[in-house]
Amino acid sequence: MDNISCNRNIVFLGTSLPRECGIATFTQDLLDQFAQIKGFNQPRIIAINNNNASYHYGEQVLREIDQENQADYTETAQYLNSSNVDLLVIQHEFGIYGGESGEYLIPFIEKLRIPYIAIFHTVLTKPSVKQRFIINKVAELAVKVVTMAQSTVKDLTSIYGIDTQKIAFIHHGVPYVQSESRAKLKEQYGFADRKILSTFGFLSPGKGIEYGIEAMRGVVKQHPEALYIIWGKTHPVVKLETGEVYRQKLIDLVEELDLQQNVLFVDKLLTQEEVIHSLVMSDIYMTPYLGKDQAVSGTLAYGVGYGRVIISTPYRYAEEMLAEGRGLLAQFRDSISLEACILQLLNNPAIVKEMEARTLELGKTMMWSEIAKTYAALFQEKIAISELANRSVI
Repeated sequence: MDNISCNRNIVFLGTSLPRECGIATFTQDLLDQFAQIKGFNQPRIIAINNNNASYHYGEQVLREIDQENQADYTETAQYLNSSNVDLLVIQHEFGIYGGESGEYLIPFIEKLRIPYIAIFHTVLTKPSVKQRFIINKVAELAVKVVTMAQSTVKDLTSIYGIDTQKIAFIHHGVPYVQSESRAKLKEQYGFADRKILSTFGFLSPGKGIEYGIEAMRGVVKQHPEALYIIWGKTHPVVKLETGEVYRQKLIDLVEELDLQQNVLFVDKLLTQEEVIHSLVMSDIYMTPYLGKDQAVSGTLAYGVGYGRVIISTPYRYAEEMLAEGRGLLAQFRDSISLEACILQLLNNPAIVKEMEARTLELGKTMMWSEIAKTYAALFQEKIAISELANRSVI
């Protein structure tokens, strides 16, 4: 990487677009914001490839690592040590690095001679011995670790024994996309006069969409204009392992309940603009997920960022983000509970308006333009401290 004037060189390690992965989107969104931040050259990415896949990366990718090729990790560490990279940012998720629970990352960080920050996208409350070891080691050698939920700050200290001084809490970022009003978007998409409920993201059995569909059976009796839109294609890993079994199960359920006019599937990988449009036109956004320990949800963060009224099951991130009247929590695996929450909102427009205002107040602080500034300040601080520590004392 070229060093222009005194600008800092930052490299991210993780997945990269066009690989279909939430972390890849997260990284690209953050990189895009750095184009507007002074003091940095355009950051680059070291991309982790899966299953010997080959992706047509853009110029943002500096190097590639095959997930299960240990030699790639060693060579990349050596490359970074001899480069002018000032800071590495490791996007950590157990499923993207090689070996058991991603253990190939450990010898890589042990060989590094440049400072790194780790962003933990998942913090398990009941880790295996191997998972606990990996998180501990990644944190031990990092100059800082970042988590995206307040609840996980406590977990990193109590479960993993990480010093609170080493942990930074930074919200999951949300991209800003200018769009038309809700009414105009509904008209544009052909949903005028409909009450829109929506869920977006990769489809997989853990999303609990079947409970949202079952809830619609009771909702439409009072609100026949209600339409539940399920945006997104099947998760690529799920599709590889089981094909479209889950999606077909949901389609069959819709037909069984005679909800063809009230449930719509949009089976495609959404553009960023389409994601935001889907949110802005929604009267209610839903995440009826099944996993109660889910510490962060990018899709829920997007819903909060755009001030939607949200109905969710009470997984950890939802409990935190929907506190103080920013949404409603339904019980896990309970369509009747979801139905009651939906009807409470559809029958009380004043409550919806109040909730949207509360949610948007938090959402404004989560735009990538603001979150990137926080990361930039953290990067500058840790680079400066590292340089000071490496100076020779005469």
